[in-house]
Amino acid sequence: MNVAVVTVGDELLTGDTVNTNAAWLCGQLTARGVAVERVTTIPDDVADIARVVNEYRAEHDAVIVTGGLGPTHDDVTMAGVAAAVGRNLEPHEEAREWLTGEGGYSAEGLVDGTTELPARARMLPNTEGVAPGAVVEGIYVLPGVPSEMKAMFEGIADEFHGTATFTTVVDVDEPESELVDRLAEVQTRYDVTVGSYPGESVRVKFTATDESVLEEAAAWLASRVDLIEEE
Repeated sequence: MNVAVVTVGDELLTGDTVNTNAAWLCGQLTARGVAVERVTTIPDDVADIARVVNEYRAEHDAVIVTGGLGPTHDDVTMAGVAAAVGRNLEPHEEAREWLTGEGGYSAEGLVDGTTELPARARMLPNTEGVAPGAVVEGIYVLPGVPSEMKAMFEGIADEFHGTATFTTVVDVDEPESELVDRLAEVQTRYDVTVGSYPGESVRVKFTATDESVLEEAAAWLASRVDLIEEE
C-alpha cells in the first residue's frame, strides 16, 4: 500500500507551528508496512487543496489530509476535499447525532458548518475534540490538533497495511563521502534499502523485508568500516 500525506495550514508554512503531524503519521504508516511516497504542506486555500488532493488520489492507494477542520473562516479543508472529488458539502446526520449523543454537545451549541462533510462521506468521530473527520474515495481527512489527529488515526489504523519491514543501524566513524563505494556495493549484494545520515557520526540505516538478509547486509558493512566505539 502506498500513501501520500498532505498537511494543511498557513501556520505550518510560516513556521509558526512545527509540523509534528507529518512525522508522527509517517512513523505510524511505515511501522505498518505502508510506503509513504509524498509529504506535502499546502496553505488554507480551497483551490490548492483540491488540486493537490485530486492529483495524489490518482497516484496513491490513499491520501491522508490533516488540518483545517472546523467552522472558522480558514477551516476550508473539507471544502477542498469535496471539490477534489466533485461532491457538495452537506450536513451529515451521523456526525450531528454523534456530537449531540456521545460527544455531549447540544444541537444549539454547534456552530454552523461543524457537521458539514462531502456528500456520502464516511464520518470519523473526533473523540478528543469537536470537528469530525471523513473518508471519501480513499481520502482520509483528519484534524490538525495533534491529540485529535492521533486519536482519530488510531481508530482507522487497521485500514492501512503493507509488507512488514525490518530496520537496523550501523554507526560509522568515517566521513560519508568515503563510504560511497561500500554503500553502493552492499545494496548491490543484498536486497536492502540503505540510507546514510551524517552527524557526529554517520548513521547507516538498513531496511529490508527479510530479517536475515538485513542482518547479513549490516554485518557485511560493519566488517568493512570503522565503527563508533561504545563507551
